[in-house]
Amino acid sequence: MTTYAVTAASGHLGHLVVEELLARGVAAGDVVALARTPQKAADLAERGVRVLRGDYSEPDTLREALTGVDRVLLVSGDTPGQRVAQHANVVEAARAAGVQRLAYTSLLRADTSGNPLAPDHRATEEALAASGLLTTVLRNGWYLENYTEALGRYLAAGEVVGSAHDGRVSAAARADYAAAAAAALLADDGEDHVHELGGTSFTLAELASTVSEVTGTPVAYRDLSTEEHVAHLRSTGLDEGTAGFVAALDASLAAGDLQTDRDDLQRLVGRPLTTLADAVRAARA
Repeated sequence: MTTYAVTAASGHLGHLVVEELLARGVAAGDVVALARTPQKAADLAERGVRVLRGDYSEPDTLREALTGVDRVLLVSGDTPGQRVAQHANVVEAARAAGVQRLAYTSLLRADTSGNPLAPDHRATEEALAASGLLTTVLRNGWYLENYTEALGRYLAAGEVVGSAHDGRVSAAARADYAAAAAAALLADDGEDHVHELGGTSFTLAELASTVSEVTGTPVAYRDLSTEEHVAHLRSTGLDEGTAGFVAALDASLAAGDLQTDRDDLQRLVGRPLTTLADAVRAARA
């Protein structure tokens, strides 16, 4: 019997991956959900999933939780400056535990991207390649939720503000990335894989148009230079460093770092992907 482990299982993506594994027929007893605070994944424990403490910064918890596990999904951490070391702890714990396959949620085009998030992902991919384990790299694009969670702000302001120019972003729903991760864990052909994952691309102007169409409220896209964007973000209360980081993400979008024409996500999920319009409808509801 194959045993699967999912890290950060109390977070949005990790939790969805566990649910997807169960929906695809994996017995709850064959799933290990790692969480820094296991109580936050109590609903999974109630369904029979083994919920264990697994803290990226505490290698002993990782080694204990991964003992006897065959396949692991490492959901990337969210602490800047600590991710590379934390991910290395998981890779080493998986290697020591004799894990057969280690999958990792990386970033779209991580090997060539100028996105400010890319260096940590590149370093983690290098650690995976050196581990000697079978690996699956899931290079996730942006979440649609990155935009739909700001729907209230768009509607209140009547505009989407950015500095992405006509750059396209191949965003997809968090649930679609979770389904792809579960499918990648379940499929095993004895080879390493790198998947570039994203949905149908759109510009921020098309995002604004879709919001207008779905909600009936006029919303326009206001495109700024990077300097103007930083100034705008500062005016909303962001500090200089955060404003610069957010503007750099839009610069990466403008450069094409967050677009892919590959259909890897569609093939892994095996069903129609969530559209931008559907995501806006769901957020509005």
